[in-house]
Amino acid sequence: MDNEELIDVLNTLIETSKDGELGFRTCAEQARSPTLRTLLQRRADECQQAALELQALVRQYGGEPETQGSISGAMHRGWVAARARLASVEDEAILEEAERGEDIALRRYADAIAEPLPADVHVAVRRHLEGVTRNHDQIRRLRDQLIA
Repeated sequence: MDNEELIDVLNTLIETSKDGELGFRTCAEQARSPTLRTLLQRRADECQQAALELQALVRQYGGEPETQGSISGAMHRGWVAARARLASVEDEAILEEAERGEDIALRRYADAIAEPLPADVHVAVRRHLEGVTRNHDQIRRLRDQLIA
């Protein structure tokens, strides 16, 4: 994999991390439970840190890092906010939307880890994938608890 391809992969993950950060913040703003709001804010902070680490890797490999999320991520956040304004949205619905965003992140990170990445990048992407997996599983468990 040449540096240009590597930078493209990393920039896709930066967009994904920024989408996660902004998506979790949007969900936190809409959550009713203070405990859930705090948890979602923490997840947003973790996504922000992941994006910063990925941006540093892009610079290390001679590229210009992404600084924003994707258009589809912006649309998803808009949907979450609109849904909350139009109806009395329960925390269960907020968690469903957060899980939907993490489904996308899981796919993108799984695609990236399958690429022939340099060792230092592979370690970082693997660690981020584990974090996304933990987030996804925790969000799903919380949603399932609210359903029960």
